Amino acid sequence: MLEIVHGNRGLCAQPCRLPYDLYEESENKIIDKGYLLSPRDLNGTMYLSKLIKAGVSSFKIEGRLKNPEYVAEVTRYYRKYIDLAYENISLDDNQINSIIHSELNKNNKTTNITDTEEITQVFNRGGFSSGHLDNRENINLIFKNKPSNMGIFIGKIKNINFNKGHIFLNLKHDISIGDRISINDNTYTISELINNGKNIKEASSDMFVELGRMRGNLKINDSVYKIQNKKLSEELSKSYCLDKEIKKIPLTATINILENKFISIEISGNKNTIYENITLSLNSAEKPQKAINHPITKERIKEQFSKTGNTEFQFSNIIINLDDNLFIPKISILNDLRRKALSELENMAIQKFTRTLKKENISIPKYSSNTSSPKISILLNKININNNYLNIKNIDKLYIPLHFFIQKEYDKIIKQLCNNYDTYIYMPIILRDNKNFNLLNIQNNFKIKGAVISNISQIKYFDCLELIGNYTLNTFNKFTIEEIKELGIKTFTISPELTKSEVISLLQTTTIPSELIVYGKLPLMTNNYCYLGKSNMCYKDCKKLCDNNKNYYLKDRLGYTFRILPNKIYNLSTIYNSKITSINYDEIPVNNIRIDILDENINDINNIISTVKDKKRFEGNIYTNGKLK
Repeated sequence: MLEIVHGNRGLCAQPCRLPYDLYEESENKIIDKGYLLSPRDLNGTMYLSKLIKAGVSSFKIEGRLKNPEYVAEVTRYYRKYIDLAYENISLDDNQINSIIHSELNKNNKTTNITDTEEITQVFNRGGFSSGHLDNRENINLIFKNKPSNMGIFIGKIKNINFNKGHIFLNLKHDISIGDRISINDNTYTISELINNGKNIKEASSDMFVELGRMRGNLKINDSVYKIQNKKLSEELSKSYCLDKEIKKIPLTATINILENKFISIEISGNKNTIYENITLSLNSAEKPQKAINHPITKERIKEQFSKTGNTEFQFSNIIINLDDNLFIPKISILNDLRRKALSELENMAIQKFTRTLKKENISIPKYSSNTSSPKISILLNKININNNYLNIKNIDKLYIPLHFFIQKEYDKIIKQLCNNYDTYIYMPIILRDNKNFNLLNIQNNFKIKGAVISNISQIKYFDCLELIGNYTLNTFNKFTIEEIKELGIKTFTISPELTKSEVISLLQTTTIPSELIVYGKLPLMTNNYCYLGKSNMCYKDCKKLCDNNKNYYLKDRLGYTFRILPNKIYNLSTIYNSKITSINYDEIPVNNIRIDILDENINDINNIISTVKDKKRFEGNIYTNGKLK
């Protein structure tokens, strides 16, 4: 469960695979460090039966940025265990998992290792995780030691002969010549394997071996990992190597080469293919001629027409109607007919399965409003009980996150705010079904004006309130605006991902009021994970650092700091940008402007409102170290 600004349109820079320090601001103390955002890869094998019974009909396998060996192994692996789960789906989940577990630990004949070892060998980040598939806490979600392939541990260096470049170790796992290993992130191919002074090709677990031709920064007790198994790689390559026969779509062709008639073909798709009931006929501009010496034969025609090359087709049946004693002036005539026919047949299939929309002249009326003095909204991401928020001046709307409405310690201050401001419930990006979230009771107990919807599914909770669509609805064009308008949303928040020109273009076609975030630290990532408790949900022995009212930050390798706001109510953590967004909206015809508050005090808030309201120009970080510049 992850959202990254600029990441949902293919622009993610993979910040989760970078190193960070986690530190507490008040004591300037580092409490954790490493690849703190890097999760282990998900392995859902033992949840397949539950997922299938829950109605899941398709499983997505990661392939982008992965090598062919990984894709081949993971595809083979899941195909096997999905089929195994289906074959036994009438049994209960424990029985199915027992069958799967037994199969996981059988050695495969071709590689002599188990499926568990194979899937671990092709890629793992410190093993695997069940992700969020379980209803128990997952303290193994993150692997902070290394963001790339860990491989399989095969032992520690016991001794080193630097002159020969040999290392010695007691094996914890089988190895062989051609395997690749990693030591301190340096990789080597095993080219010399020695046991008791003799060169060998393979060595099994518990053997004491010598690995030759090893140079570099090596030390005794360094850990050695096998990152590639040669035998497994060779076996997997059979499924994707270039000379592998590709399964093709069978077609039937009828070729007519008749005297005084144009050469013609008819191609049709076979049953049980997407080309079934599709037939194509083509004529050549050429006619056959009378043969003088060597008339063309059916065998020659069939041989030439069957050359479908690297296309997805093959002719399973070719019917040839050929008059006697004829000659084709150019054999390329058949090639051209075949190529053109296959191309047009493919287009016909595409058209068959392409949905067409009825063309209508869509007239979208422009929203007419006075934007000379936009209304001002304030979002309080964090509420400090010691602050008197009733001193906030010159605002039109107040957004308060949902979780404050259900925490008793905030009950008094929230009621005061609701009685003094037009207050809106600010909905979280992710909301689970939970008995604590009785939104009807909240609406009855507090004076609520409306709600800021962060997810389309949340509309159902509010029947009689004004709805504002948050920027997380990703409203990028006029068609989306029309759709959310039909759903009852009265105002939409402009996405921070849009450029100034895109925003202006969007506002020229809007039919409902708009809101622009002009100040605040934007959320970069929302994770179902607590970096303080190192789990995806609260657990018995958690130190509950989120309750100590201290500020925590992640510091990246460049020295930038990112505020973390943990939330035990949602079991989520929000990571905010290191810089404050500050936008001059002079040239943007927006109806509402929004100010996002995180750690600012009341004086800061009022100064920001005054600056924004007067449209004073400001650039970069106007809020630094608790002071407004």
